Amino acid sequence: MKNADIEIQQEAMKAGVADPAAPPAVTDDEYVSTHGEQLEDTLDLANWQSGHDLDEMYERLRSEVASSVQKEQEMESRIRDHIFPLLRKQRIGVPDSAGVYRATIDQIEDVHTKLLFNGGVEAADGTVVSHDTLPVTITQIGVCLTSYQAEQGNWVHRIFRKEMQSRGKDPVDEVIDLLEQRNHRAAVDKISPRDHFSALARRGVMAYAERAVLLTRSQAVWRMGHGTPVPWELMTGSGMKALAEASLKLCRELVQGHQRFVFVPSSTNQRWLLTIGNALRPLEYAIVKTARDDLEKTAAGHYRGEEWGKLKDEVDKFADEVGGDIAVGIYKASSMSPCQIFYSHVDHVHEAALICLADSVLQEHRGFPMLIDLADRLCTATFSPESFAASAQLAYSEADAPFKYLAERSTRGR
Repeated sequence: MKNADIEIQQEAMKAGVADPAAPPAVTDDEYVSTHGEQLEDTLDLANWQSGHDLDEMYERLRSEVASSVQKEQEMESRIRDHIFPLLRKQRIGVPDSAGVYRATIDQIEDVHTKLLFNGGVEAADGTVVSHDTLPVTITQIGVCLTSYQAEQGNWVHRIFRKEMQSRGKDPVDEVIDLLEQRNHRAAVDKISPRDHFSALARRGVMAYAERAVLLTRSQAVWRMGHGTPVPWELMTGSGMKALAEASLKLCRELVQGHQRFVFVPSSTNQRWLLTIGNALRPLEYAIVKTARDDLEKTAAGHYRGEEWGKLKDEVDKFADEVGGDIAVGIYKASSMSPCQIFYSHVDHVHEAALICLADSVLQEHRGFPMLIDLADRLCTATFSPESFAASAQLAYSEADAPFKYLAERSTRGR
């Protein structure tokens, strides 16, 4: 965290609602302060309970949860007193509209009748599934676009990854090349950091396709997406220069060109934002900062090597210009739901917050936009993993190899 966030973090530490960033290694003292016991006591099986002593285990569970919730609620009141007023202060790298606001029932009803239920907002979501065998890895990426009036379209693409291709080499050299390539891959039908290309490529391509559909296929005034407007996979190109170049252009057009967008992620690694957000009351939202610092942090650490050339300069420029146009906010739809983070253009952040709130109050327990959930379920139904696996299996059967290349888990009895 830097610039826009540092003052909030310092004030939060003074108020007792946040801790400084922990070093990578956990010391003995930190373990004790965090968990309330020595690591040696944790490792000593004499301190473990019998699995049959359920009453004591449940009582400890109730006690710990109740205590933690109480302390968290005490922190929430401190946040409202000490942190909320700070959000309104003019700081470097924050929107002019930063602060805490409360939506009215009339505003929520207005968004329902004039935007959401009239098809004025369309959401896109994607799904990716792979069928991995030794001869070929098939990845299916599907994206669906929908509104509350009707499905607006769906698109699918399949990527085939295979190491064994005829290149006119000496047969022995081809075998050696094949063994070398497969030596660097993960186990069959198992996700692993070793299979770097496959994992990043499918995430990056899906993220690109979702935003391309929103920008070029949607006809609605407002476009809603899942995640962030410029995710890490696109900012870095998932290690692929061509994807990074295409993504920078696409995301710039979406953010600075169309502008009327809102993205809501399922999770975030910025727990300090969630800590602030949980202090919000129902129908309140906070505008906290821009995404410039986050994008600059990504730009600083993922573009090494001569092959990136001038693109590194373009990435830095993108982070400064486009990141500064993306507002980062938090909202809470109901008293029982968690807070949610949202991203929008700085010039339309209030309307974006109202759209999120209006769509999320339809799911009181989740407090998450129902239109994104609808797009997700539509995508899963349209591009079912089961039907994809069945079609791939049929192709292997027609090639007279119905079971030969299947991983053990896929043939295990249920």
